[in-house]
Amino acid sequence: MAAIGVHLGCTSACVAIYKDGRADVVANDAGDRVTPAVVAYSENEEVVGLAAKQSRIRNISNTVMKVKQILGRSSDDPQAQKYITESKCLVTEKNGKLRYEIDTGEETKFVNPEDVARLIFSKMKETAHSVLGSDANDAVITVPFDFGEKQKNALGEAARAAGFNVLRLIHEPSAALLAYGIGQDSPTGKSNILVFKLGGTSLSVSVMEVNSGMYRVLSTSTDDNIGGTRFTETLAQYLASEFQRSFKHDVRGNARAMMKLMNSADIAKHSLSTLGSANCFLDSLYEGQDFDCNVSRARFELLCSPLFNKCIEAIRALLKKSGFTADDINKGVDESGANSFTVLFPSGTPLPARRQHTLQAPGSISSVCLELYESEGKNSAKGENKFAQVILQDLDKKENGLRDILAVLTMKRDGSLHVTCTDQETGKCEAITIEVAS
Repeated sequence: MAAIGVHLGCTSACVAIYKDGRADVVANDAGDRVTPAVVAYSENEEVVGLAAKQSRIRNISNTVMKVKQILGRSSDDPQAQKYITESKCLVTEKNGKLRYEIDTGEETKFVNPEDVARLIFSKMKETAHSVLGSDANDAVITVPFDFGEKQKNALGEAARAAGFNVLRLIHEPSAALLAYGIGQDSPTGKSNILVFKLGGTSLSVSVMEVNSGMYRVLSTSTDDNIGGTRFTETLAQYLASEFQRSFKHDVRGNARAMMKLMNSADIAKHSLSTLGSANCFLDSLYEGQDFDCNVSRARFELLCSPLFNKCIEAIRALLKKSGFTADDINKGVDESGANSFTVLFPSGTPLPARRQHTLQAPGSISSVCLELYESEGKNSAKGENKFAQVILQDLDKKENGLRDILAVLTMKRDGSLHVTCTDQETGKCEAITIEVAS
């Protein structure tokens, strides 16, 4: 059975399987593809995921979040010290190691960060087993590029304690390229790829070189002041100002009310990824007063424009630091419907050979055309070199997002070529065979 990929982030976790030539993130028991990396402790049970996140309003002191930030770190580590200061769950040093102090009323117990991570990994294993069965235990675990050996070991041990057979730890930028199949379609050629990862608590930007299917990190930077949580906080602050404008009460100093606003803002933020507006309703937000507010995507983008600009500046700064310009970067998804070219069979490719490539097209178009060219060199495709095309027609239009088209090309020893194009969402498929002229 093939290995699965597991990612434990600061705010969420997910598990992916490799299927039909691409990485597919498995939905959990709630139907979500990501699970909050949150563990809540009570007198009789340990709750992991969405239920733990939702219960933090009434159980904040026994709810552990962002455990990844403290894994494998000691009390004299600056990042650990920052985490301890900000954590709502008390962190103490016991027997030379950091522990969470959990008070459930009956007793006080001390929990290792590794044990918290183990529970999250166990949840991910359950999610994988729901799709693949109980034999799916071989796993590849992603780790941040700047993790030291102690952090890597702690993460790996937590995964093993959850029952995973850890085959390998892989850096997150490399995992991103593998998930999208970048650099795996063509056996030769060198390209520069920019990996942009906006996580829950930080922004990571990396420039990587892909050469014959091998990855090398050329430069990377991480900004711990930008993350998804900052976007949520910005929206929550706006909701607080709207409540004050309507009811003349400032709830910014009320921790319980602000936690409610954060939960509502987080849900709205995700909705605004695909919808034009989102409604935020909170029952008894403050002194028995209900609050109802509608937020448009335009309003959200305006509120968060300073954060978006910081993200763009982070990319520019890394390119300048690396000595690159935007023209030196080969990665990108064209949402305009314009032509883009990818070399799948370089000159001299041994036959027979098989290549697969995932094309991404705007969801707003109803047809996609894959044109095949014989090219004399990089980006030199010309109309007279076109020898075939495959057209997928009558595709259902999507208001937002992209559609994935999987192209599989098989070239036989005699030079004949068989091509199939499949819309991954609907399964609609077209195929052609180009025989060699006698």
